[in-house]
Amino acid sequence: MKNVEYRDAWSFLDEYRGKDFQGQWPGVTELFSITARRFPDNLCFHSFEPDRRLTYKEARKCIEGVAAYLEKDGVKKGDKLAVIGHNSTEWTIAYFAVIRAGAIVVPLDNQLKDDEVEHFMDFGGVSRVFGEDDRLRSISDKYIKYSIEGEGDYPFIMNMDGGVPQVKASSGSELAAILFTSGTTGTPKGVMLTHDNLVSDCLLTQANLELRSTDRFYAILPIHHAYAMEAVIYLAISSGAAVVFGKKLVMSRMKKELKDGDVTVLMAVPMIYNKMISALMDGVRKKGIAVYGLIRAAMIFSGFLKDMTGRNVGKKMFHFLSSKLSLDSVRLCISGGGPLPSSTFRMFNELGINFVQGYGLTEASPITHVNPVEAYRISSVGKKFPMEEVKIINPDSEGNGVICIKGPMVMKGYYNNEEATREVLSEDGWLNTGDVGHQDEDGYLYLTGREKNVIITEGGKNVFPEEIEDKFQLYSEIGQCCVVGYMKNKERRSEGIQMVIVPSEDYMNGISGDKDIAEKHFAKIVADVNHSLQSYKRIDRVKVVYKALPMTSTKKIIRKDVARLYGGDE
Repeated sequence: MKNVEYRDAWSFLDEYRGKDFQGQWPGVTELFSITARRFPDNLCFHSFEPDRRLTYKEARKCIEGVAAYLEKDGVKKGDKLAVIGHNSTEWTIAYFAVIRAGAIVVPLDNQLKDDEVEHFMDFGGVSRVFGEDDRLRSISDKYIKYSIEGEGDYPFIMNMDGGVPQVKASSGSELAAILFTSGTTGTPKGVMLTHDNLVSDCLLTQANLELRSTDRFYAILPIHHAYAMEAVIYLAISSGAAVVFGKKLVMSRMKKELKDGDVTVLMAVPMIYNKMISALMDGVRKKGIAVYGLIRAAMIFSGFLKDMTGRNVGKKMFHFLSSKLSLDSVRLCISGGGPLPSSTFRMFNELGINFVQGYGLTEASPITHVNPVEAYRISSVGKKFPMEEVKIINPDSEGNGVICIKGPMVMKGYYNNEEATREVLSEDGWLNTGDVGHQDEDGYLYLTGREKNVIITEGGKNVFPEEIEDKFQLYSEIGQCCVVGYMKNKERRSEGIQMVIVPSEDYMNGISGDKDIAEKHFAKIVADVNHSLQSYKRIDRVKVVYKALPMTSTKKIIRKDVARLYGGDE
């Protein structure tokens, strides 16, 4: 198997260390300032509606002005300010201005209800909030409010110019951000990330990933989320690249924005890539079995050549296909945020698109592994970074156990929740990820599933739902699917395996909404997949439902909610 040495993507810091910052890593503000000095005229942020483009020099001046305004408006070092809204240049300016003012930024999910927003802000001690005008009008007036939209009575961020801030920017082990991961009621989990966490993570990621100052990253996933913020915004600003802000996860709109924004790096979740490749191959199938067979044979040859020699003949050979997805200018696709089917990984690479996947979790800032483009391993979620340690706890006979990680990207802990912190973070800095898998001798990680999702069968076998779901990802007639356990034998406490399927809209339209036809069809698909599974992993119950499964804002299915809704005894 191919392997590559780590890149040294942070040696440029030596020129600034001791003058612009002290210690190993600059703070978030210092990193931005260094990039603005290295690439002052590079495009930094680009929004479509309204059309707003800022160079690094302009973005830095704007961030400084807003930070100074906040300082004059009474914001003190260590205060907590929330930012909520859709992806935009203004949202991102607010995020970095809060940090520049020496305060702590609390990004919130725009899909939260008003009472949930207030619940998080109250728990986190948030006193001020940046948001869109409708949201600001609907939440309590006990918070000081600033607009990132500019259509109401609140101070508009692009007019908040207070000059130059006097406060010294925070850095090092000081807290930069609190990210809430779950818990709209009760005690939330607020992940505390320091400047060192965020900056080290974006630079160490580049040990496995070549980025260029000419790149343009597409921000389509909600940037309040750790994955989108770090893998798009922070990676871009650390390398002098641009961020192009997308508005909606709608394929037709995405394709237009990818083209209009000359995007070169696409970071997305498996669901998006699965939809892309399924739609593309469905189009090829419509040209007839002979054409489909010829193209698939050529793709397989292209992928083999790329794996064996590094020659990428697919980029030119299949340009007519990749252009249908508006991936003409995209040189790199990266998948994260959930398990990716190996078939999707393989087919993108066969088309000549450099496609890799990574792994991480919010509590690790969040990236911990990325597959190098030159030495990717299809079944691996990536290679660990320098300065990072990985250990597998209580491995089984196949080497799979709970994955624990230690390194500069590991969080400080959960905000005001010492009990939850102790459950996942040891005193000597090891983070229990809750994921199960194994690591090879070259530092590549392979996932089996989530420890808390495991289904224990009557024979005492452990089954990870993600392994089974992987087999269904490229059936275009399936809109969503989720494997959950159900209590098969209460006395023995053994579980059965149930598949919950939501048909795609196109499929249901094609059969005129006939549920009998749908349920027979999906039963057959499950039976076919069962033949490819080991006996103890086979699905023994199928439920076809006709409304969308509950999902997070980053399009992850909320398994516990699916289990609650559909996993009970019949």
